[in-house]
Amino acid sequence: MNFALILFIALVITGTIWLFDHLFLAKARADQAKLPMLVDYSKSFFPVILIVFVLRSFLVEPFKIPSGSMIPTLLVGDFIAVNKFTYGIRLPVVNKKIVELGAPQRGDVVVFRYPPDPSLDYIKRVVGLPGDKVVYKNKRLTINGKPIVMKREGDYFDAERLFYTPHYVEKLGEVDHKLLIEEDAPPFVSHVMPFPQRDNCQYSAEGVACDVPVGHYFVMGDNRDNSQDSRVWGFVPDENLVGRAFFVWFNFGDLKRIGGFQ
Repeated sequence: MNFALILFIALVITGTIWLFDHLFLAKARADQAKLPMLVDYSKSFFPVILIVFVLRSFLVEPFKIPSGSMIPTLLVGDFIAVNKFTYGIRLPVVNKKIVELGAPQRGDVVVFRYPPDPSLDYIKRVVGLPGDKVVYKNKRLTINGKPIVMKREGDYFDAERLFYTPHYVEKLGEVDHKLLIEEDAPPFVSHVMPFPQRDNCQYSAEGVACDVPVGHYFVMGDNRDNSQDSRVWGFVPDENLVGRAFFVWFNFGDLKRIGGFQ
């Protein structure tokens, strides 16, 4: 469901009714006469819809985490806030960038339109930038020939799966973040979808190595062995970016989650 399009249509309809009444119908209406129901509702809802549309399109948009691919950073049921202007200002609905303000950095958690189906929103962590050589083999990450520092932090207990998973802290760029790696899980990618510039990646029994194309990003989930990401369906084009996730503002199942994440 394209909520931005629905908001835009509602904005146009209520705005048009309000403006038409203001310019034409109101002049012929007697003083103190009761407003027609449609006009009354439009005048009431138009400013509310306008505020929501502007905030959601250009400033901050809420999302809900639907899966465990970003555990332990983000949990299923987290409601997160996404900064819409970090990577530039885009026209709503058509998602056309009109002002360049910045670009994703390694370690950023980003929301983007899923390349195989842009009607879906996904969330992952940026691992590779345009031009990077990303290698993920035998559960270890190397970028441009430099191994990424990773330190064991004990075990993480998954309450839903009743399962303990090795817990690590990895440093990507300036970001220290937590991740899970199941040492017993196979290192290779079991299913690879056909995707644009598939020839930029080489797959083996040890894992995958990819050259990130210009204007694209390589993203991965923090729950490394339980995430379908760029290893499976390819690179994220810049035009698919929605914004940078930075804040958990609610979780019905765990109120302590509120205010977490950065």
